[in-house]
Amino acid sequence: MTNNIIQEPQQVILPEELLLHWQGHRQLTRRVIEAFPEHELFHYSIGGMRPFSEMAIELISLAAAGIQGMVTGSWRATGELDHHAGQSLPGTKAEILRQWDLVTQEINHSWLQIPLERFQELDMAFGQYEGPIIRIMLYWVDNENHHRGQGYVYLRSLGIEPPPFWDRY
Repeated sequence: MTNNIIQEPQQVILPEELLLHWQGHRQLTRRVIEAFPEHELFHYSIGGMRPFSEMAIELISLAAAGIQGMVTGSWRATGELDHHAGQSLPGTKAEILRQWDLVTQEINHSWLQIPLERFQELDMAFGQYEGPIIRIMLYWVDNENHHRGQGYVYLRSLGIEPPPFWDRY
């Protein structure tokens, strides 16, 4: 059988479109955070899963450190990320949303500094995840989708209709 894998990277999506895709997911996750009542955001759990506030804080931490790693090639180790390193973490929904919005602004600003060829460069993200930048970045989107799905389960179990999953813009 012939190997049909293209050896030279070919551009399939423009960086601007990729940013819009990522930010669309982030906008939807923000609406999920907003849908939670304050107390349940920090204390509600099913089956031993973490409260959604902890998942949201993880997503904030990964996106903030990740965009910097993408731009600079300098990555903090996983244990140094805010959600692992015992940093002062947001204690209210308003604080989580404020941090979410600050990271969104940082992503939009920093994205413009990433040259096209950087997306295909191999790197070691967070000291342990090796691969092309594009695959590392897509993992963050997958991870966010995974946690957002957990948030949907929490909201539905609380009798709250989550935002439509297809409405990402």
